[in-house]
Amino acid sequence: MVLSMERWCGKIAVVTGASAGCGAAIAEALVKEGLQVVGLARRKERIDELSQKLLRCKGKLHSYKCDMTIESDIIAAFKWIKDTLGPVSVLVNNAGVSQPNTLIGGNTEMWKKVLDTNVLGLTIATREAIDQMTSNKIDGHVIHINSILGHYVAHVPQVNMYSASKFAVTALTETLRQELVTLNSKIRVTSLSPGPVDTEFASSSNLTNHEEWAKLYNAMPKLNSEDVADAVVYILSTPPHVQIQEIMMRPLGEPV
Repeated sequence: MVLSMERWCGKIAVVTGASAGCGAAIAEALVKEGLQVVGLARRKERIDELSQKLLRCKGKLHSYKCDMTIESDIIAAFKWIKDTLGPVSVLVNNAGVSQPNTLIGGNTEMWKKVLDTNVLGLTIATREAIDQMTSNKIDGHVIHINSILGHYVAHVPQVNMYSASKFAVTALTETLRQELVTLNSKIRVTSLSPGPVDTEFASSSNLTNHEEWAKLYNAMPKLNSEDVADAVVYILSTPPHVQIQEIMMRPLGEPV
């Protein structure tokens, strides 16, 4: 199998949650491969800072302020991308959150935040990207940044709705694959499921203040965000006839 990113050079890629962590690393890797990357996030200024560091690369990083829990924000972002840069060829659904919550006596608004970001935001962005791909006859690629917790339920305190949201991503990946096959589409879809990654995810999800969770997380070996970015580049590098449906990657020695 010959691996090459050449067919994506100059194409438009969208990375959600691109202001930090895996999203920023993925955006940077794709810019270095020559893509025109649009990073979506609420913290637009963080993407602008990264863009300045990548000015000498083959591609370019653009920023657009977008809250992935607000449908009108997502629709406006994809319209801006199409009108300003052109139709989308690659979508990386990276944005994801958790909340320090439980099912028994849990907080409804926290449940909604997780589901709105991890499931509905991902699904709306996917719909908008595929609309552009199909209407412009682009054999594109959609990559969902999933989680190992989208494949089994581990005893991890305070992340009860998170695993359910990632199980949904696993199901959505296969459902989308089947819909694309029915349409005889050449668009590919992949679920990439990392184990724990050393990013701002824990602090941004307000989990680090919970002693039991923090003790478990701090003791775990972790991947780097660049490891996840490398996996995204690998997935995109495979020949057009190859469907990488799922990659599960874990740090060596992860006990859970």
